[in-house]
This record gives sequence, C-alpha cells and structure tokens, in this order.
Amino acid sequence: MPFSTLASGFARMRPARHVRTLLIAFLLVGGLSACKGGGEGEAQAKSDKDNKPEAIPVEVASAARRPIAASYTGTAPLEARGESQVVAKTSGVALNVLVEEGQQVRAGQPLVRLDPDRARLAVAQTEAQMHKLENSYRRSQQLVSQQMISANDVDQIKYDLENMRAQHRMATLELSYTTVLAPISGVIASRSIKDGNFVQINTPIFRIVDISELEATLNVPERELATLKSGQPALLAVDALPGKTFTGRVDRVAPVVDSGSGTFRVVLAFDSASVLQPGMFGRIKIDYDQRADALVVPRSALLDDENDPAVFAVRNGKASRVPVKLGYTDGAWAEVRTGLRQGDQVVTAGKVALREGSAVQVISADGKAVAQPKAVAAKPAGKKQ
Repeated sequence: MPFSTLASGFARMRPARHVRTLLIAFLLVGGLSACKGGGEGEAQAKSDKDNKPEAIPVEVASAARRPIAASYTGTAPLEARGESQVVAKTSGVALNVLVEEGQQVRAGQPLVRLDPDRARLAVAQTEAQMHKLENSYRRSQQLVSQQMISANDVDQIKYDLENMRAQHRMATLELSYTTVLAPISGVIASRSIKDGNFVQINTPIFRIVDISELEATLNVPERELATLKSGQPALLAVDALPGKTFTGRVDRVAPVVDSGSGTFRVVLAFDSASVLQPGMFGRIKIDYDQRADALVVPRSALLDDENDPAVFAVRNGKASRVPVKLGYTDGAWAEVRTGLRQGDQVVTAGKVALREGSAVQVISADGKAVAQPKAVAAKPAGKKQ
C-alpha cells in the first residue's frame, strides 16, 4: 500500500488513536529496513571470507649450524684379504685329516697326512744309486791321474752323479708333499677330504681365508680421483647387521683410470671385529673433508631442480622461494653457503603445493597447527610505560 494512502487513512481517525497508530507504522517500517540491511551485511561478510585464500599446511625446519663432512658413498661386497685353495701336490691315500671347517690355522701348520710309503721307497732307491755313483766318481779321479781312464769317462760319471742327486732331491720333495701344509694363516672355510679318501695330485682339498682384515673394492668415477687418498677414514654398514657401523680406511687407490668404464679402483680395509664375514654386502662412506660449523638444512627442503637449487622459506605467514648456493651434502643434511641465515624456517613437507606468496599454516609432525611468533612493534623513543 502506498505511504500517502496510509497517511490519509490515519488522518480520518481520532487524534489520539491517529498518533499511536502512526508511531506503530513507522516502527514496523524501520524494523523491516534494519532486517534487510543486516542480511545483506552477513552475506557480504560470508562472501569476503569465501574469497580469502586458504592457508596450505606445511612442516618446517630451521636452518642451523652443525658439523658436516664431504663424503663419497658406494656399495661393495666384503672380501677376505687373503685366500688360498690348498691342493695336493702328490697322490695318495689320506691317512689323517688334522683340521676341521671353521678352525683357525697358521702358515706352515700340517693339515692332512697322505700315505708316504711309495715316496719313501723312491727316496731310498735314489739314495742308494747316488751313493754308488759317488764311490765311482772317487775311484775315477784316482784312475785318471794314473791315465787308466779317459777324462771323458770321468766327466760322464760326474754327470750321472749330479743327475742322481737331483732325482734324490725330487724324491725327498715328493715325500714332504705327503704332509699337506697351510700356505697362509687363516680360517678353514671349506674341506673336501675325509680320512681314507684317495687324493689325486693338484686336487683342491681345503680353502683357507684370512679374515683378520676384510677388503671392499669400489669402482669410483674419475671425477673423484683428486679427492680420494690412502688413509682417509671410512664407515661401513652391512645389511646383515642393521644398526651397526664399522670403521675402516682407504688402503690403496689405483693410479690409473679404466678407459672403458671411466672409473678407478679404491680398495678399503676393515677389521673383521669377529662379526664381519666375507661375502657380506656393505654400504660405504668415505669422508674426505670436514667443516665444523656449517649452516645446514634438511635435504628434504630442497626443491627438485639440481640446476637452480632453492628452498621455500616461511616469512610473515607466506612462502617465499629463495635461491641457495649449496656446499657439501652429508646424509640427510645439505650445506647452504648463501641465501639463508641461521634460524630461517624452510618448508620440508607440503612444498609441492606451494607457489611464490602462498599463505601457509605451519603444522607439527602430528598434524597440529603451530603458532608462529608475531613481530613486536618498536616503542617510540623517550616514552615510558
């Protein structure tokens, strides 16, 4: 109804009733206007809230100072420093096997005794013939002085004597081979002979390994030739013994690079410590430089761009992409030479969704939000609280 029509109707009423009714009408109109205005305000506030970008949850770590080492890492199986296949140097029946698998032996220690009868007979036979020729040679020297035999006959007897002496030494050597000796000190790794077995000449019967020190050989790219030197410390971890590390050293470095593979050989030595065994697969780290007070960040904070290394730093609640210059990397840490200061917070998880200027919400590892410190405004000089 138009307001003029409503007013004319009120004019025909009694004065007191007219005033009261007019007041009620004005109150109703004002209430409707207020309700309409309040609804529009709430809608506007809700729209502003919906348009505000949502903060991206991230995990952060602070750039800190700690020691860091420059290192080369590689993998290789462990090998015994010394190993020997023990073979029989003569044939015969094994009368007595003196050692068992796993037994520690010394160089020169008897391992097995073969039947020596045939070898003893050969020694006795050559010895008798040698003595006969020695007597003949002595008599020939007397006869040649009396010109009863020629000098050529004397030379032939001398030749026969020397030949028999050599045969005698050979027979004596064959007799010594009936006792098989350990060529090196170590542990009996395998045995392929039992008492009573007939052993053929040059047949392997034992394998001895020297595990007082173990070796690992790395094929290292040629770019590392100037950094790896003999004597540098090394750490070893083996899959068979999780959680344990063993110390060693670079024992020797090959002075030449293989032209086919572009690598050179680095041999490392480790004490066996009675738990390491040949054949174990090792993960090796060689430290060739140390920095005692380096500024580092977790490697997980680095963006996936090797040609342009950078991190996302959290500044004023927003993500800022910061280019950095890297130094050494050591395990889970990366040294930052330029770009960050100690205490700067860098994003370690959630960085895939970030862009320059993205709003972030720092959360802890258990998913709870972390309150960020607020900047404290500077107080005016000379004003007391």
